[in-house]
Amino acid sequence: MYSKEIVVRCESGLHNKQVTYFVQKANEFKSSIWLESDNRKMNAKSLLGIMSLGIVTGTTVTLVASGPDETEAVNALEELLQKDIY
Repeated sequence: MYSKEIVVRCESGLHNKQVTYFVQKANEFKSSIWLESDNRKMNAKSLLGIMSLGIVTGTTVTLVASGPDETEAVNALEELLQKDIY
C-alpha cells in the first residue's frame, strides 16, 4: 500500500472536466485507488463518488493505492491535482 497527502492546487478543484480526467487516469491503473477527504473515502475510479466529495482548491486529500502499480498511480494522480486541465 502506498499513500500520499496532497493539497489540491488546480484552480477548479475536482469538478467538471477536471474530475473526468482524474477518474479516466485512475482507471488506467490496475491498483485499487482511494481518495480520502474530511474522513470520507471514495473509490478514485468512480466519477460520482469523487464528485460527491466536493473537493475545492486548497483542500488536503490523501491518495491511497494498493496493487502492482500503486506508486505510479498515486504520483500520476497527484500531478493532475496540481494543475488545471482544459
